[in-house]
Amino acid sequence: MPELPEVETVANGVHARTHGQTIRSVWTSNKPQTFKSSPDEIIEVLTNSRIDRVHRVGKTIVADLTRSKDQGNQSAQFLVHLGMTGRLLVSTPDTPIPPHTHAILTLSSGKELRFVDARRFGRLSVVASATQEEKYIGPGAEPLTISLEDFVALFRNRKTPIKAALLNQSLLHGVGNIYADEALFHAGIRPTRYAGRLTRAELTRLRAALIKVLSEAIKLGGSSVSDYVDADGVAGFFQLHHHVYSRTGQPCRICGTPIKRVVVGGRSTHYCTTCQK
Repeated sequence: MPELPEVETVANGVHARTHGQTIRSVWTSNKPQTFKSSPDEIIEVLTNSRIDRVHRVGKTIVADLTRSKDQGNQSAQFLVHLGMTGRLLVSTPDTPIPPHTHAILTLSSGKELRFVDARRFGRLSVVASATQEEKYIGPGAEPLTISLEDFVALFRNRKTPIKAALLNQSLLHGVGNIYADEALFHAGIRPTRYAGRLTRAELTRLRAALIKVLSEAIKLGGSSVSDYVDADGVAGFFQLHHHVYSRTGQPCRICGTPIKRVVVGGRSTHYCTTCQK
């Protein structure tokens, strides 16, 4: 499933290619599961709306919109969650439409914004009148900007493994399996340790490692370990820099110890028994 760096990469790419443009028409496939808002509501809100900004909130791509004069120039939002296999692509009309395409937004530039999702775990929805109070803000704190004090407070007295706590979207939104494993490695912390027992110094290292890993992954376009591609259909490269994730049995890049795999909170978890304490 695409995590924060992948979603950030897609959002930035879509923003660069679509902001300032008006959505002239909308087609939907009406397939079940894909639409959190009804297709009719999505079409009504999006048609003739201007795309002001496309950005990421947690693992959700958010397009801030201004609706047409006929709709009172209201602010609205288009929310895209990629699920496991979702893709948001900016294409020319003559580009063949991929199988499993569930929405096509025709833009004033003549290009199309297409949502493609083979497994249909992705979700499309709209916020019809996005006042400041109604705008989508996500379920948890933003890991790239959270203060040290707030980060430490998140895990105080928590009787769950730190790996599971990092994946709890109500605490930090956007962090998934790949980057939790990688951040814990760079912080030198075993994923099975209880979050509430980590020292302030360890949590300080973890916050710095998480920000570093996420930022580097964004620069490299995310990790393409399955279906993920950016807005142009191009794969990311951060998977070439993984230290532990999906490297079971391979030597640690630092000390040579074979990487171990365990299950924490129902998720595959990878770590070095020597480098992580």
